[in-house]
Amino acid sequence: MSKIHPSAIVDSKAELDSSVEVGPYSIIGPDVRIGAGTVVGPHVVIEGHTTVGKDNKFFQFCSIGAAPQDKKWKGEPTRLEIGDGNTIREFVTMNLGTAQDEGVTRLGDDNWISAYVHLAHDCQVGSHTIFSNNAQLAGHVHVGDHAILSGYAGVHQFCKIGAHAFIGMYTSLTQDVPPFVLVSGNPAGQRGVNIEGLKRRGFSRDQIDGIRAAYKLLYRSGLTLEEAKAALLEEEGRSTAAAADIRAMREFLGVASRGIVR
Repeated sequence: MSKIHPSAIVDSKAELDSSVEVGPYSIIGPDVRIGAGTVVGPHVVIEGHTTVGKDNKFFQFCSIGAAPQDKKWKGEPTRLEIGDGNTIREFVTMNLGTAQDEGVTRLGDDNWISAYVHLAHDCQVGSHTIFSNNAQLAGHVHVGDHAILSGYAGVHQFCKIGAHAFIGMYTSLTQDVPPFVLVSGNPAGQRGVNIEGLKRRGFSRDQIDGIRAAYKLLYRSGLTLEEAKAALLEEEGRSTAAAADIRAMREFLGVASRGIVR
């Protein structure tokens, strides 16, 4: 029995694994590829040069792979790439990339994307993230693994959010957020280390203590940013359990492009 509802419109050029399910009134465009086990609910549109991995779940009324909301886009064959095991809830929008960046918007694996979330052109989202309802990314935003964006958080274009960071509800984010840091407010301000999230992901007490020490050097020592980088390098050398985590914070400071929330 076919797993494509008779009311769905699937272009003959689209490449769908035989196990893919497509619900009523959904539309799949000619340049779309969808991997095994993925379920496309009713009234979903997947278009553009879009590649979807395996075991994803698209809920009703998603718009996936539409043209970027960027006046510079002139119809170039840019792409959207979605990994495996993602849950993408109602009314989510994900746009293609633009030629002004890498030409591709990416979503990794095992992400929970709640209703009304927008991932704009050229965003690069890692794996195991959580986006609560109405979290919005402008173009060119990078989000690291295990980051969490609370409801109605809004992120300015070109911002970077480090791994394991936490963005609070209604936060207006216009600068970069280092790994492990919790920020909230409008404008955003640092509130500490995302300790609860780290505990849930199995970080040891020694690791968390090392990350907290690094946070204090960056935010509570009165050091300039350059001085803090040097201090983090020294702390990395002293720490056994958290050396890799402190290195991640230090290296993030080297690629932050909009200045960090500080």
